[in-house]
Amino acid sequence: MPIRTDLAHESAKRISKNTGGICRTEFSKNGLDISRIRVETEEASRVLGKPRGEYVTITSEKFSLQSTPQEFNERAEAIAEEILFVCGNFSSALVIGLGNRNITPDRLGPAVADKVIATRHLHRLAKDVDTSGMAEVSVLATGVMGQTGLEAAEVAKSVSDRIKPDIMIVIDALACCEYESLGNCIQLCDTGISPGSGVENARAEFSAETMGVPTVAIGVPTVMDAQVLSDDPLYKGMFITPRSIDTLTERTSSLIALALDLALHRGLTTEEIMSIW
Repeated sequence: MPIRTDLAHESAKRISKNTGGICRTEFSKNGLDISRIRVETEEASRVLGKPRGEYVTITSEKFSLQSTPQEFNERAEAIAEEILFVCGNFSSALVIGLGNRNITPDRLGPAVADKVIATRHLHRLAKDVDTSGMAEVSVLATGVMGQTGLEAAEVAKSVSDRIKPDIMIVIDALACCEYESLGNCIQLCDTGISPGSGVENARAEFSAETMGVPTVAIGVPTVMDAQVLSDDPLYKGMFITPRSIDTLTERTSSLIALALDLALHRGLTTEEIMSIW
């Protein structure tokens, strides 16, 4: 049975560490284990099953559920640094929250979008507001095709073509193949994302090629294919999600939103951001 996972670090465990064209770096910071994988060649991309680019996986056992406010803030700061590492230089961004807010394992994207601070209107209209420490940010939760009749990628591309951001940042729930990964890691990558691919419902992809701007994806694995645990045909088409998925999604989305706001608006403190929330 083919292994289905959106996580580069899970795919990397299944190939030799000596595979050429793949550069790996691992370190810890603020209670988080951080793994960077750079896929440098087309052959390495084929072996790994992931496009060429940079993948960062941030892991901590139950980090979204077991942390003090200080630990939560410190981890958000560490994640913000990794977001900046993957994104590179930019002064404007379009943040896209993908998923269905009415389905708990799929509501990560909209939940993050709800807390990302939009500032494009301030840069353009509020001349008496100091925006020097804030990027020009637009935020959009696209909904899903069953709700809107539109491909999320169509909506995002239309908006991007109009406002011309330096970068697009897309947030979505992911699928994994190891139970230990469920809700316990965040993946960042500069290769974009194909929404729904992990649950065999692939939609039009978000990438630099399709969107026309650099596209960074941020995701948390919230489901796992049940057939990873059993080959019984009874489980075909079924997916596993943690019992605490509602709390996990709420906490993880807040962590990612805080990290994004810190990365996008470097002139704001954690306290200032949370006061705006």
